[in-house]
Amino acid sequence: MRRMNVGIIGAGNIAGVMAKTLKGMKHVNRYAVAARDLERAEVFAKEYGMKKAYGSYEELVQDEKVDLVYISTPHSHHFEHAMLCIDHGKPVLCEKAFCANAAQAEELFRYARGKGVFITEAIWTRYMPFLKTMRDVLESGVIGEPKMLSANLSYQIDHVERMQEPALAGGSLLDVGVYTLHFAAMMFGKDVKTISSVCTYTEKGMDEQDSVTLIFEDGKMAVLNCSMLAIGDRKGMIHGTKGYAVIENINNFESMTVFDSNHKKIAFYKRPKQISGYEYEVEASLEAVRKGWLEYPDIPHEETLRIMRQMDEIRGQLGVRYPFENSEGV
Repeated sequence: MRRMNVGIIGAGNIAGVMAKTLKGMKHVNRYAVAARDLERAEVFAKEYGMKKAYGSYEELVQDEKVDLVYISTPHSHHFEHAMLCIDHGKPVLCEKAFCANAAQAEELFRYARGKGVFITEAIWTRYMPFLKTMRDVLESGVIGEPKMLSANLSYQIDHVERMQEPALAGGSLLDVGVYTLHFAAMMFGKDVKTISSVCTYTEKGMDEQDSVTLIFEDGKMAVLNCSMLAIGDRKGMIHGTKGYAVIENINNFESMTVFDSNHKKIAFYKRPKQISGYEYEVEASLEAVRKGWLEYPDIPHEETLRIMRQMDEIRGQLGVRYPFENSEGV
């Protein structure tokens, strides 16, 4: 199998994790990185063993040897940078949240389809093999019929610029809360009937702590909490008629523990050994590129759009709007 070249747009912390992950993967080259200035790209390339360093994103997408581009810039710039990749026929793995809003995502998917270019959202939990284990446990009936779900994800990251700035699509929802929405979708499906949300606000009007409740058509309920102010337990809990399950770290699944109706531990499942967890989304993207797919089955475009629309609705309820959004959303 030919080794494929991955290029990275952006040279921040997340890009560094990706570069380290690529080093441990087979059939993949840590090929190129692009930053807003050449010096920063060169420092990154030297640190992580990248072959090429570019001082502009345009130079990277013009490199004919790049097989896949990973976009790690802030949410506010995903649309622009993904469009640039598609313009040059480069397959795209774009960090979450996929875009700032659903209108941007719809336009990106439409443009990519027209150009025949693969693009997918880098919501890494969707690609993890442990997800199948979790679903199999629920489908086995060991906790009875699942009725309620809770998910908590919080980090003390309010000092980070992208979290505070409206122009960077700041706030807790797109950066942290997106994982809780995907977790609820992966466990309970897509038939959401109603969404209710509340939050507290930063001085610049961004959501800093969010609580979202989803009611599903079949009566299931999901209560989701996220924060950029505090350290959270990262747990997900699924409550059934015969017991419950606890998932450690909904942001990078570590284990699943099953309890019966007497709160007795009856089963424990641990995730397989991994490099970082990023490798699964890269493997999936490269598989799609090799097979000529335009989207990946485990996270089809419509599912990314559905979650983006949920976040649009939540922001509408909270009154959170980004300064670059026009009436069409793009």
